[in-house]
Amino acid sequence: MCWATNAPPNSNGKPGVSDSTRQAVLTALDVLGYERPTQLRGVRARLVGLVLPELQNPIFPALAEVAGGALVQLGFTPVLCTRTAGGLTEAEYVTMLLDQQVSGVIFCGGLSADEYRALLQRGLPVVLLNAAIDYAAIQAERQPDRRPDRPGPTDRRPDRIAEHRQDRQAVRASEHHQERLGPRTLGFPQVSTDDVAAVQQAYAHLTSLGHTRIGLLVGPADHSPSRRKAAAFTTLAHHHHNQSRARHTTTTDTHPIGHALFSFEGGQAVATELLATGITALICGSDVLALGAIRAARRQGLTVPHHLSVVGYDDSAFMNYTDPPLTTLRQPIEAMSRAAVTLLANQINGTNPTPKELLHEPELVVRHSTAPAPTTHTGKR
Repeated sequence: MCWATNAPPNSNGKPGVSDSTRQAVLTALDVLGYERPTQLRGVRARLVGLVLPELQNPIFPALAEVAGGALVQLGFTPVLCTRTAGGLTEAEYVTMLLDQQVSGVIFCGGLSADEYRALLQRGLPVVLLNAAIDYAAIQAERQPDRRPDRPGPTDRRPDRIAEHRQDRQAVRASEHHQERLGPRTLGFPQVSTDDVAAVQQAYAHLTSLGHTRIGLLVGPADHSPSRRKAAAFTTLAHHHHNQSRARHTTTTDTHPIGHALFSFEGGQAVATELLATGITALICGSDVLALGAIRAARRQGLTVPHHLSVVGYDDSAFMNYTDPPLTTLRQPIEAMSRAAVTLLANQINGTNPTPKELLHEPELVVRHSTAPAPTTHTGKR
């Protein structure tokens, strides 16, 4: 702290200070929130926020590492913000970043409807990386009237009038942002992995091994990628069931879906419930959930993959060193992160972003946590 505070008097262009040292000091001032010397305030460093929901899930540090490096190559200074227990929320981090006059924000891992509206109202360049949001649900909240109702003559309380004024401002900001994006578009650019393709690949792999009792373990029900996976899984299950009926094949299909917090303990708890349905295979929405599921199976005296096949999602670091090495769906971290940075830089430079979500194809990595279905299932456990 002291070096940043004492350095500015010698960093205002006087001889004896190298360009690299001067720039490092000025960048530190920007990050810490100090005012620059008067004659240098017009050349404020271009800061970009990287907002992550957590660091325990290895996928988020991996995304931040690639995105941060790509930002530096373009002359931006990344500012990493991570939500921790008892610390600032993601929304509070966004407010802090706006106070620091950031050029834009890359939002990873999730965005609530309220956070979305707040960002949209600010008009700040934003890209959602692996943080899909259900715009249809947000729009539905204002149907059938697109604009909020005016307070009636008997509802002129100051708080009601202020709420109505804020709603109108949010609508105007949304309309202005839509004008920037072009007609018939809504929201921020998104870069995501194709959840439908991921579930299809995992499901096809397991059915090719003879599994018919397949479960799905994903994140919270209000998490958009988890909802996408659940919808794709339900469609595949119905299609598989109809095919069996068309072939007059007698099967005992079981396709339960469980929602858990994205944690090892959450995966273990919900997987225990899913195992009670007699499944022989489980598709998981993250590698962390998959490891929790493996622990749940072992606690019941089952082995993976002899009794239960498990497929993860992410292909996080060291998944090939687990016991057994985890079959998982690899997210293209490099391509996704660089695409997000490019979209953000285009917005900052005044180029209209793409109005559509960029979906990247995952890759099924087959290791040793999946195997042919057991000849007899173990029944309810």
